[in-house]
Amino acid sequence: MTIRLYQFLDVSAGVQAGQFGIGERSEIDSLDDLDPIYKRLLDEQVTAVVSVIGADGRPSLTPMWFGYAGDKVLVNVAAHRKKTAWIRSSPEISLILVNPQNPYHWVSMKATVAREVSEDDPTEGARVAEHIDGLWTKYTGAEPPYGLRDPSIDERRVLFECRVDKVSTFGQP
Repeated sequence: MTIRLYQFLDVSAGVQAGQFGIGERSEIDSLDDLDPIYKRLLDEQVTAVVSVIGADGRPSLTPMWFGYAGDKVLVNVAAHRKKTAWIRSSPEISLILVNPQNPYHWVSMKATVAREVSEDDPTEGARVAEHIDGLWTKYTGAEPPYGLRDPSIDERRVLFECRVDKVSTFGQP
């Protein structure tokens, strides 16, 4: 499955004709194929803003940690949250990663849930816990386990593997 890539014309070198419009269109096979100046936003401690459609039909935006593998973006959520139900109801999500040092350098992705794995799955559930532990270490620098589980309940996690359909890039670091 290929990912459609849209490279917007930016203003890093000054004002230009067609700025903020799509410059080049191409395809990539994996998020690993992104230009390194954009891939770094996926690899560094950049928090994604994730958009899902809420119960009222409007976008719900949440800053979230995320992972990726190949052509998939990996979103790990608490099973009891409304966001989990919303994703199940409308399995299309959008994400944007904005460089914290330069808001004119970003990557956005549109993705569709391809698979859902529960932490309670007897075969693959351990992978869900390992994933959130890895995000915990990536974003906090702390050793596992993930330290933000709700202590008032037996919080369980769900991993949504989302096939990336489109990627848009903009700007320079």
